[in-house]
Amino acid sequence: MARPLAIIQMGDPPAVIRQEAGEQSRWFVQVLALNRGEYRVFRPDRHELLPAIDTICGAIISGSWAMVTDRLAWSEETAQWIRLAHALNLPLLGVGYGHQLIAHALGGLVADNPQGSEHGLQLIQIAENSTAPLLTTCPGRFAAWLSHRQTVLRPPEGASVLAFSTRDVCQILRYSDTAYSVQFHPEFTWDIMAACLKQCGEGLEMAEMSDEPAWPQELLRRFYYLWCKDNAPRLCQS
Repeated sequence: MARPLAIIQMGDPPAVIRQEAGEQSRWFVQVLALNRGEYRVFRPDRHELLPAIDTICGAIISGSWAMVTDRLAWSEETAQWIRLAHALNLPLLGVGYGHQLIAHALGGLVADNPQGSEHGLQLIQIAENSTAPLLTTCPGRFAAWLSHRQTVLRPPEGASVLAFSTRDVCQILRYSDTAYSVQFHPEFTWDIMAACLKQCGEGLEMAEMSDEPAWPQELLRRFYYLWCKDNAPRLCQS
């Protein structure tokens, strides 16, 4: 039997966002069109145990309204789990807060972005000479939804920067052949972004492209289909 994808939801969204758009885990399920049994949601913020590495095919660590620099106990416990998962070559994808948490867990530096926050639809630029499998069919730049104040200021040793934006030099990080993280939100839709901006009292910032961004969701699907669906994790032999 195929192992499920772990969706690790890092806290509750604000009530107004939950009412309008639901929970973060639901957003990933919808983009990936996952059926019951193909995924499991884990809530470390509610003191739920994180899964044994050999029981899942991969893990997505979601965004959050918490801050990595707060060093909340449940977040630091998740960081410890990330270090183990990474050591055992489990496919990992961090998104937003999850992007920052993977970087922090593996020795990078996370703090408030000195260039300021990013909200709304912004352009992501792929770094030159990037040959990562995740980006094989990706265009040189694309639009993506962003909503963050903190950022990865220094990637972990050995990590590669694959993409950047005007205000953030670490939009996509690669830690291994099957472990990545993205600061933008591939699980967002226009409606989710609008609810987030409404909650924080900001208007919708638009990049030069105004359509619903397709490439971020394609990268999310590519991660799942390349390394998770119907595949057991690539574990190191002890």
